[in-house]
Formats: sequence, structure tokens, C-alpha cells
Amino acid sequence: MKQLRIKKAAVLGAGIMGSRIAALLAGADIPTYLLDIVPRELDADDLKKKLTKESPDFRNKLARIGIQGTTGARPPAMFIPADAKLIKPGNFEDHLQWLSDADWIIEGIVEDLRIKKELLRKIEPYVKSDAIISTNTSGLSIERISEELSREHKERFMGTHFFNPPRHMKLLEIIPGKSTDTELVSAMAEFCESRLGKSIVFAKDTPNFIANRIGAYAVIGVMKIMVEDGFTIEEVDAITGPPMGRPKSASFRTSDMVGLDTFLKVAHNVSDNIKDEEEKRQLAVPRFVSQMVEKGLLGDKTGMGFYKKEMTAEGSQIYALDYNTMEYAPQRKASIPILSQLRKADTATSVRTLAYSDDRAGQFTWKTLKRTLLYCAAKIPEIADDIVNVDRAMKWGFNWEMGPFETWDVIDLKKSVERMAKEGDKIPQNIERMLSAGKKRFYEKKRTKNYYYDFVNTDYMPIEVKPQIILLPSLKERKKVVKSNPGGSLIDLGDGVACLEFNSPNNVIDPDVIQMIGDSVAEVETNFEGLVVGNQGANFCVGADVRQILAAAQNREWDQLNQAVKSLQDACMSMKYSQKPVVVAPFRMALGGGCEISMATSMVRAYTECYMGLVEFGVGVIPAGGGCKELLLRAIEWVPPSVPSAVPGGGKPDLVPYIARAFETIAMAKVSTCAQEAKELGYLRSTDKVTMNPDHLLYDAKQSVLSLVKEGYRPPRARDEIRVTGRTGKALLELLIYLLKEALYITEHESVMAKKLANVLTGGNVDQNTLVTEQYILDLEREAFVSLCGEAKTQERMKHMLETGRPLRN
Repeated sequence: MKQLRIKKAAVLGAGIMGSRIAALLAGADIPTYLLDIVPRELDADDLKKKLTKESPDFRNKLARIGIQGTTGARPPAMFIPADAKLIKPGNFEDHLQWLSDADWIIEGIVEDLRIKKELLRKIEPYVKSDAIISTNTSGLSIERISEELSREHKERFMGTHFFNPPRHMKLLEIIPGKSTDTELVSAMAEFCESRLGKSIVFAKDTPNFIANRIGAYAVIGVMKIMVEDGFTIEEVDAITGPPMGRPKSASFRTSDMVGLDTFLKVAHNVSDNIKDEEEKRQLAVPRFVSQMVEKGLLGDKTGMGFYKKEMTAEGSQIYALDYNTMEYAPQRKASIPILSQLRKADTATSVRTLAYSDDRAGQFTWKTLKRTLLYCAAKIPEIADDIVNVDRAMKWGFNWEMGPFETWDVIDLKKSVERMAKEGDKIPQNIERMLSAGKKRFYEKKRTKNYYYDFVNTDYMPIEVKPQIILLPSLKERKKVVKSNPGGSLIDLGDGVACLEFNSPNNVIDPDVIQMIGDSVAEVETNFEGLVVGNQGANFCVGADVRQILAAAQNREWDQLNQAVKSLQDACMSMKYSQKPVVVAPFRMALGGGCEISMATSMVRAYTECYMGLVEFGVGVIPAGGGCKELLLRAIEWVPPSVPSAVPGGGKPDLVPYIARAFETIAMAKVSTCAQEAKELGYLRSTDKVTMNPDHLLYDAKQSVLSLVKEGYRPPRARDEIRVTGRTGKALLELLIYLLKEALYITEHESVMAKKLANVLTGGNVDQNTLVTEQYILDLEREAFVSLCGEAKTQERMKHMLETGRPLRN
């Protein structure tokens, strides 16, 4: 298959979805045109700016507003503000000729079939023959939208349904039309997966495709059963969140975020475009939902939906809707005993227990669950070819931990179907045939391969495993573990590359993790070509084990604490100066020690959604695993050793402005909102690489190791001549600290912490321009860390963080 090359794109429609798709494309370094209609009339703001109807600022206004909206969106739609420079605003009247330059044109205007077809007719003369045209419709017919296009363009037309917000949601549904080139569909899937970081599901051209079809049906079922059985909004959300493997926002908080009007349109789109009367009846929303839309209770967009938030004398108060009276009352915590019992249970155990429990919560779970499961089975192969696409759509599009068919396996297919039949439910024929053939599970593992049951072939088929997806659990099953301890495992990735995986709870850094770092570097230097440091947990690493540090500090075990910090410093230095390349693959949270480990390696291959930061100030200490040292080196590495001067040999450039930037970054505990911003903060180097798709991260890191090997990797030379500002620079930073304290911007204890940090970054009590070694800076870090651990207010900060998960300013 020929690789797709998209050098430039165009998005038609600058609303919420269109502008955010443009932001995603720009974040992937794809220059993008963003076009919308020309406003009808000048408003007061236009007149104030002395614009006319011919002014470009007026005519491109909607596109410009769309771009501006992405920069302030929450969650962020742009990766970094500079991405906006890659988006060029325009309009449908003046700039259609730009489309002749676009390789991919995405239609993202209002969900109206007539208007979409009219726009496609208008743009087609400007579209080059080899361009791809797609629609971001959330459920309209792909065939009908494209029916008036030429044959040439029909072959290159498809649905590309992004989920909101496009930057953060994994799912992209690709829906080919009857005439769409199948090779192009595959090429688009490959491009969107690797370049945009999307996880692809192939859907049929049916109303609402897969995720929205099933999602709407499931939510309507929850609403109906809630009304029938007399549950409250709060009770339903307590059940249909994490206990059922769903997001914390559960059913109704999610609906508020989506918008009730949007939800209603999705539901009506299915109902209006299907012929099955029973399905139409099942998709009819309860009357109270229509009443909410009529009253403008649309959710977050209007400030009121199933919930609303108000400020009271006691502070912020959340109210929940009573759907019987259509009045709000203070939110009440649901009292459901079984949920308390399942709080620490894994998802599979929780769902299975709930489904077969005889209490109210169990009965509600069973009714809603069986309704959705039977529907999903009945819709294959109508909406998707197989169960894998359905399960992935719900996991990636609605953030379910388990897809419908994975859930069915968990509650026991045979047992549950027998109960459904006993209760008078109609069992889909494909399920009856499957059970009659003795097949009792939808998914099976044979040796080291995973299989799914295919309704068409009536047998188990292998699940495709892409080479770009490395699964560490699978490698462990295949006996690829080289060595391990409770804190980590060294796993053979093949091709001479090993991977150090952290196994500690929440991937915190503890003595076992530190031991495994040293052991892994030693093993790789002897028997491998290079090392990847990465894992597939929820976060890369959230830092050191604060609980252990606090316990040591409270017991006044200063020598042990000093040695523990020294061990982490030595481990990081062993990676930095390893004879073999070490590439770290951070993702999601890489905080504190996790950030320091990342900064110590030969190269970083980060997932774009990597939130890096030296956050130790939040618990009353400074970074001491080499973080201060590394940020200092990066702050001054581009400063020349001398500048032209009348003084023989030239003058020494002032380092204080550069050190002050590192000081601010650490003292404010700045955390990047993405990998690109981590480069701006200095946590990543300009030469470090970014991966858009988290599933490809370990593979890409492995390729980075092999690339360094091929180039003839040599470890860096030791930094034994680091120029520091000494007492002069420290005095300037201490003056700043004094002014901040006097102005009440920082507390007394924060000034103590800041002075310790200033001492480290300036090299301590030495003359200006003194040359010191890395170990010298590390010793200063360690002394400051241990001394701060002895402060009562630092221990208060640690205790507060452990108890609340939030930093304390004292």
C-alpha cells in the first residue's frame, strides 16, 4: 500500500468541531485552511473597528473567531499557541480557489443534508482530482451527502467522524461510501493513526455509525429504566460510572457536557432513518428530556441541565434535577451499599457482581446492561463487520473500560443468555447459533494470540496485531523478561533492544525501581544494543514515593534519606553516561522524579499528551534526582563562553537571566500541557521526538534506539566545567525572593525553599564564573532536599498531599 502524503488540508466550517479539527491538523504540522461563510451584517464591534462588508477582517470573521476559540478552549484544543500560525482563515465566497492546493478537504458544517450537498457542489470545481474529500458528519448518510459528486471525487470521498474534543478523543470512525476506493480507505486509516494519533474503527454507512448509535441507545435505556424504577439522577450516575467501567461523568454528567439538544438530534437521526418500528419505539426519549430542551436546560452550554452549579454563601453548590417536578434540589450522595463494597474491586469483578446482585442497583445494572448487549448483537453486521470494531468504538469514543462484547464475556455469555431467555427477551439469531455451536466466549486466547468470534464465519478469527503496537504483557507471557524485581522488569523487545518497565504501584520511584535502573543499564551495556525506559500504565511516572520520604523524615533517618537520594542521582547518571543509548518514552504524567529520569537519558520519545514537570515545590522540597542540574545545563547550554570585549579573551556573558528562567520553572512547579510545551519549558530538548499515537510510543522509542545505534552512538562527555554565577547570582535571586515575600506573593516557608533552590542553581558559596562539576551540583541538590525534609512545614505539605491529593501553601 502506497503511503499517503498530505501536505496541506482544508476544513470547511469553523464551528466548534471544524476549528478543533483544524487545530489538531496544525498540531500535526499540517498547514490548514479554515473557511466559513461571510457574516450577513456588521455588528457593533465591526463598526467600532471601522470595518466594511468588503474588509477581509469582516469577511473572514467566523474563521478567525474559530481559531481564537481553540486557543482558549478547555480542555486545550491547540497544543501550543504557535500552532495557530499554521491555520489560515478564509471564507466560502473569496477563497475557494485555495482548495486546489489542499490534499485533504474536511467538511464540518451544520448537520443538514441539503446544506452539505450544496456546499460540496460549490467546492467541487476547485478540488484537484487526487484530493481526498471527507465529511465529519456524526450520523448522516455518506452516500446521500456525496450522491451529486462526480465519479472521480466519489471514489475519494468518505466519512471521517472525529469525536469531540478531537485532540483528546482517540476514536476516529472511517465510513466509506459504495464507490470509495478501498486502498484509499486503508491509506487514510494508516495516515490518521500515525500522523494524527487516532485509533481507527471502520463503520458501515448507517445512521449514526457505531459509537453514537450504540451510545444513544444505551443512554435512552438508562433514562427509561430510571423513570420506570424510580431512581434519581444521582443514583443512576453513581451506578453507571466507574462501577460499570464507565467514566466518572457517568450518564447524566456526560449528557450535560455533550448538550441535551445535541443528544436529542443524535437520537432523532437514528429514529428518522430506520424502518424497524420496535427499534423506533426503543429510541423514543422520555418526555422529560424533550421538556428540558424546550426549557433551555441543555447542560453546560446553558449552565443548567441534569445538574447546575450555583454560588451560595457557603460556596459552590451543585444541584440535581428532579425529573418528576422539573425542579432542582441540592445534590445528594447516593446511598447504595453495594457500591461501597465494590470500591476497591477491579472493573470485571464490579460489573459481574452488580449484574447478578438482587438489590436495586443490581436490578438496574442488569436491565440496562442486557438491553444494550442484545442491541449490539442484533446490529452486527448492519453497523459493523465484527464485534472488535463495536467494542473499540465504545472504548475509544465513550471511554468505556470494556466494550459490550468484552462485558458480555465478563458476566458469562451462556449464563446471562439463559437468564435473558427466561425473562422473555428475544435472543438474536447470531447469539443462538454461536451458543448452539458450543462457543461460550466472544474472545479467546490461544497460546499467545488473541481471537474474536466472527458471526459471519461462525468461528474464531485472529485479532490483527500491528508491528507498531508493542504490548508488554504479551512479551511477558512469551517469557521475554530478562530480569525483574517488585519495582520493575527488563523485557527483551527484540532486535537487540530491551525495555525497562516500572511495576511499582502508580509507577512511583521506590528503592526497587532505582535498583532496576542500575541493573538494567548494566545488563544492556553487556548484552543489548540499547534500552527503552517505558511502560503501559495510566501514567509514565508520578515521581518518588512521598509516603516513604515522609516516614523517613518523621523518623529523622537523615543518613538513609541522603543515601536514597544519592541512589536516584547515581541511577540517572548511569543512564546519561551509559555506553549504550537509552531512550525514555514518557506519556501522560511524568512528574518529579519521572521528569528527572526523562531528562537524564540520551533521547526522549514522548507521547504528545505528556504532562511533564518538576513539581517538588508542591511537597516542600526541591528536585534532587538531577532535575535542578539538568534544567540549569539546558538553560545555559546555548550561552557562548565569551563575547567580544576589550578585555583580552573576551567578556563572560551574564548567566543570571538564563538561570532565572530555570529558577522560575522549578519554583512555580510548571507542568507542560503537552510534549511540545515541555520543549519550551526545557524539560525536553529541541532534538527530542514526539509521537502522536500512544499505542505506537514503545515502537517509536525502539526505532529511536536503533537509529542512534546505526549512527554510531557515543555517550556524552562528562560536564566538569560548568560555569556558575555563585554568590553574585544568588544575591540577585535572593533579592527577588525577598521582594516576593514582602509583597505576600509567597509564604515564609516558600522563601526558605526558594533560597535553597537559588543556592543550587547559582553554585552556592563560590565566586562568579567558578567552574564546577555535575557531581558538585548534585551534592548541593541532595543537601538542600534532605535539609528541607527536616522542616516541619515541608512535612505538613507532604502529609496534606498524601491525604488530599492537592498541594498545601503554608
